[in-house]
Amino acid sequence: MPNLDLSILVVDDAKFSSAMIAKTLRNSGYHDVRIAHNAPSALQMLEERPVSVLIADWLMPEMDGLELTAKVRQLDEASNHFTYIILLTAKEGVEALAEAFDRGVDDFVYKSEMNKQLLPRVFAADRISDMQNTLLVANQLLMDNIKELQERNVLDLATGLGNQVLARERLTDTLRQMESRGGAASYLLLGIKNWQTIKKHFNPAILEEIANGVSRRLRHLTRPLDTVCRISENQFAVIGQFSSLEQCTTSCYRRIHDGINLKAFKTTAGFVSVQAGTSVCAIDGSTTTPKAQQVEKVALRRLQYAYETATIALALWPEVSDEVKDAE
Repeated sequence: MPNLDLSILVVDDAKFSSAMIAKTLRNSGYHDVRIAHNAPSALQMLEERPVSVLIADWLMPEMDGLELTAKVRQLDEASNHFTYIILLTAKEGVEALAEAFDRGVDDFVYKSEMNKQLLPRVFAADRISDMQNTLLVANQLLMDNIKELQERNVLDLATGLGNQVLARERLTDTLRQMESRGGAASYLLLGIKNWQTIKKHFNPAILEEIANGVSRRLRHLTRPLDTVCRISENQFAVIGQFSSLEQCTTSCYRRIHDGINLKAFKTTAGFVSVQAGTSVCAIDGSTTTPKAQQVEKVALRRLQYAYETATIALALWPEVSDEVKDAE
């Protein structure tokens, strides 16, 4: 059974021709039929409300059917919609039809066969446009669901640690708690300097074993209330809270750094050593509290210095606040 709610737009500069086509469609039960007498008017109507089927004359002044097809495809892409395009033509021959198909036209109706071909072609267009638009809607819903799941996901699936989303949430919470209750907060960033070299020599399964080894060791090296996260393929973060900034010294973090740097991790391919770099941004609650992103930027900039010097790069806020301003 035809879908009589099918939205159709007829575009023809010949008013008599467009009126006859619309009358034929309406007499067949289609009630959502609009008429445009030129391509620019058709585009304006489509922007206001898209249609499922567009029936347009190939030869029109200002903009022909092929040019109109290109514009409609742009509108479809922007609105995640599919319009089935039928051109009315007196042209015959393989070359003309091949060009039109290459330009995005879906079907043709020869003017000499209008009475026989129009309605069957519209029936077919109805089925195809419905399937295409159903698939587009389903695909968009799937993409939206995937995006929502990604936004909600706070775990690194390989190691079971928190990911960057959780790290930022916990850092934000720690900064707020420090601001209200005093004390100090720290953000330790540990990076595996030779990760790219390791990737060249081992397969993904071994890389996952190494990442798991680093994560397990970090759990043992940190305090129970510290938050340990894997924020990227080769970077780990530790968010901690202290009673005062005086406790945030290089020696305080030495145990974590030395526990990872140049220490071997057992894998099914043998023992693999990693070269670690460690940077820390420590914040005193008595100063203006920075945003979590600002703290992350400071630690990331200092990590390169830690790689180059093989030391723990410690930055105290607000002494390094100008670094963030320079980077923004």
